[in-house]
Amino acid sequence: MEFAAVVLIAIAVIVVVTLAKAVRIVPQQRQDVVERLGRYKRTLNPGLNLLVPYIDAVRTKVDMREQVVSFPPQPVITSDNLVVSIDTVLYFKVVDSVRATYEISNFLQAIEQLTVTTLRNVIGSLDLERALTSREEINRHLSGVLDETTGRWGIKVTRVEIKAIEPPPSIRDSMEKQMRAERDRRAAILNAEGLKQSQILTAEGEKQAAVLRADGDRQARILQAEGQAKAIRTVFESIHQANPSQKVLAYQYLQALPQIANGSANKVWIVPAELTKALEGMGGALGGLANMVGDVPSPEASKGAGEVEREAAEAAQAAASAAQEIREEVRVAEAQATGGGNVPQQGLPAPEPVSPESLLNDPSDQRERG
Repeated sequence: MEFAAVVLIAIAVIVVVTLAKAVRIVPQQRQDVVERLGRYKRTLNPGLNLLVPYIDAVRTKVDMREQVVSFPPQPVITSDNLVVSIDTVLYFKVVDSVRATYEISNFLQAIEQLTVTTLRNVIGSLDLERALTSREEINRHLSGVLDETTGRWGIKVTRVEIKAIEPPPSIRDSMEKQMRAERDRRAAILNAEGLKQSQILTAEGEKQAAVLRADGDRQARILQAEGQAKAIRTVFESIHQANPSQKVLAYQYLQALPQIANGSANKVWIVPAELTKALEGMGGALGGLANMVGDVPSPEASKGAGEVEREAAEAAQAAASAAQEIREEVRVAEAQATGGGNVPQQGLPAPEPVSPESLLNDPSDQRERG
């Protein structure tokens, strides 16, 4: 009984092992290479597969997904004899599991060595500056060479990237100094251009401001001249319409005498004795001219003749007083100039005082002054 039990257990174990060897489940994106008695038989695709127990065996399990491999830094010499360290990243995928298994023993190591040798060939024909700025060109060259070589191995190189190019420390310092100098140069150029534009804009603004100020002054002077012309024309028309007599003109002249005497520069103002005669002659001349041209005062202007004569009398009285004060100042000034104290010298004769009524009398009345 015990022997029979042992035999049954052995048979059960053999059956389980046989079933395990006969049934093979392959996951997605993987292929299994099967050999029968040491020779390639077939490739198992994803899913449930049956094998001949103890005769068929799985040689390799190939991952069909795209894989990424990062190779360690490799020293490479450039054309200008500088040693740089280059890190590369490789993207590939297996397209033929049979050739990847039987054409090469270790395709990863082969790809790494092929990448290193190709990099040395490419970088060796470039100088450092071009190597640093030609990464796309290097990547395309590496991809072409690797794809052509690994194609017979059943491997497709999809992309090759240069992760880093590290020059020697001394070269890095020189590059940093060169970069700083270039940036300083660009900054100086930008500052100079900004200053130039600022000065140009300032000059243009000052030019436009000067032009506008000149235009404004010109227009202001034109308007002022037009206003003065209009004022003179208005005054002239008003005088012509009012048609004043010689007495009014004499009255206007007498009103201006106190203002002339009160000037800050008029320390000494001599009133001639013939002032009234001059006024009478001026009034007579104006009156005669008015009679010649028929310029007789209008009725509106003669209505206020009484008021005008009264104001003229008051203005004449004020002018006479101002003339008397000026004569006293002249006497004092002559006395101080000759050193005679208060005694008047025999210089200018003292004119006869002028009464306000004499300025308003008939111009034909001639007065003698001693």
